[in-house]
Amino acid sequence: MRDIDIRLALRKEMGKKHWGETDTLIKEELGLCQGFARIDLAVVNGSVHGYEIKSEQDTLVRLPGQARIYNRTLDFVTVVAAPAHANKIRNIVPAWWGIWTAVQGDKEVRLETSREPSRNLNVDPFKFVQFLWRDEALQALTDRGLAAGIRSKPRDELWHRLASELTLEELGRIVRDHLKRRGVGSRSPSSPG
Repeated sequence: MRDIDIRLALRKEMGKKHWGETDTLIKEELGLCQGFARIDLAVVNGSVHGYEIKSEQDTLVRLPGQARIYNRTLDFVTVVAAPAHANKIRNIVPAWWGIWTAVQGDKEVRLETSREPSRNLNVDPFKFVQFLWRDEALQALTDRGLAAGIRSKPRDELWHRLASELTLEELGRIVRDHLKRRGVGSRSPSSPG
């Protein structure tokens, strides 16, 4: 079972699950922490839920490093794995991660839930706010009267100000709103296809 087989099944599942949700963005290859990692598929609505694919051709060597970044930036994470990897993954990722097993059926790949995800309680506000582009971070500061003395500073300083001045809940609303605005055209499908 190849990555593309699992990816197609995951796209189809997300299309069914989020069909008609106008406030949901489904985005493939979402960059995290300034591009140090990418999550295979992200669903952005009231949270940012990342889905990482591990096919039979993949090794699990990179997963601990990916997990360190995902753990700091995503509200929920689910790994979607070939059966050969599913049990090993349990020993690598935190207990709050979901695990789905991709099973080859007669005609298509089925996704079976092995473990439901729960909310990440340890999102790092500074890493999370790095989803914002510089102009978006500056606009968020300006809108809240926090941009004085920092307008010409590098984005890292803008991110630090946001992360130190706003709650994670406020940052979440700002980040999700900007991700959805940028993702026009990648909204949830209009038919359950």
